[in-house]
Amino acid sequence: MRRDILGQAGSRRQVLLGLAAAGTSLLASRADARYSEIWSARQAHDALLADDARIIDVRSREEWRNTGVGTGIWPISMHEDLFADRLFAAKALAGGRTVGLICATGGRSASVLLALRRAGYPGYVDISEGMLGAKAGPGWIAAGLPVVPLGTALDSLPPDLA
Repeated sequence: MRRDILGQAGSRRQVLLGLAAAGTSLLASRADARYSEIWSARQAHDALLADDARIIDVRSREEWRNTGVGTGIWPISMHEDLFADRLFAAKALAGGRTVGLICATGGRSASVLLALRRAGYPGYVDISEGMLGAKAGPGWIAAGLPVVPLGTALDSLPPDLA
C-alpha cells in the first residue's frame, strides 16, 4: 500500500526512528540494499539530464565544502534538523520522478533507503557508488560528472527545500 508522501506524522516518526536505529550501522547491510533499486552515478546523472529523477546528497556540509555537490543535486544533509521533513518535501517536489539518494560511498544513502522502504515509502533509489566511489563503481567525481561549489548548490535549491 502506498502512503501519501505528506502523510501522517506517525509515518514520518517511523522513518526517523529507522534512521536513528541505523546510527550504529550506517554502513547498512548490502544484502538489504540488494532488494531495492540501485543506480550507478552515471545512471543517476543520465536520469537527471532526462528530467526523470531528482537526487538528494545526504552528506554533511563539511563534505559538500570539501568536494562540491553534483550539478543538479539537492544538498539535504541527514545530519541536520528537519531532514525527514525536507526529504519528504523533496519527494513531493519531484512529482512522479524517482528520487536518488547519494552520499560519499553508498553506506548512508543505503541506510536512508532501507528506512524508507521499511516504512513503506516507494520511489527512492540508492546511488551506491556515491560521490567518492566504492566497490559498486568509481563514484560521481571520478566518473568525471559535473560538480558545483556548495554555495551554488544551495542557491539552486527550490525555496521549499532551503
